[in-house]
Amino acid sequence: MSARTHPRPHPVTPGRVEIRLPWWAVALPALAFATLLLLLLNPADAHAAAGDPALTHLFERLQQTVQHQAS
Repeated sequence: MSARTHPRPHPVTPGRVEIRLPWWAVALPALAFATLLLLLLNPADAHAAAGDPALTHLFERLQQTVQHQAS
């Protein structure tokens, strides 16, 4: 026994894809990208939280390596 198929309410136009995103689906990634870009441009504003000194040392070494590579 075969199942009935229901007709589509709107005809599909070939070659056209319509995707609608909510405003925050574009705004949040853009805001995160801008924030990270600003931190890269001015690392003096990025304050590390008081925590494991080994982790802080690792980040300092990474920063020195990146700065050395860029020069």
